[in-house]
Amino acid sequence: MATLLSQIEACLNSRPLQALTDDPEDLAALTPGHFLVGSALNAVPEPSLAEEPTSRLFRWQLLQQMRDHFWIRWSKEYLHALAHRPKWLRVSEEVKVGRLCLLCNETTPPNKWPLARVERLHPGTDGHVRVVGVRTATSSFTRPVNKLVLLPDSSEPTTA
Repeated sequence: MATLLSQIEACLNSRPLQALTDDPEDLAALTPGHFLVGSALNAVPEPSLAEEPTSRLFRWQLLQQMRDHFWIRWSKEYLHALAHRPKWLRVSEEVKVGRLCLLCNETTPPNKWPLARVERLHPGTDGHVRVVGVRTATSSFTRPVNKLVLLPDSSEPTTA
């Protein structure tokens, strides 16, 4: 149980809070782990056991399956809580070039948050930006805005 709780603690403390620097080339994010150990928390990548039947698993694999189940729920619910999007009744200036964001991806392993920087805006014929070009540490591609979660900017005011 202590091992499972430590792994869950690592999942919670690996979540990105905001961009670490204002440098558009930097893809690092500030996490609660920075306050605990001085740097981001790392974990060894392991295959997911979330879909395996529990009757076929050893004790260690059962713990890993519980951790995977927690990660799936936590990452989806956390990203959903961050991705507040009001209706398109007024123009939002949230999406801008250089903004750090999380990529929504169902296959991300625990403690890994795919970060990207917005490089290009692709406004539609009505002027609303619904598609952007993003750059990750390894590649660049085009994503719809609803598949991104924008991290708070250091320049924007926080609401309590």
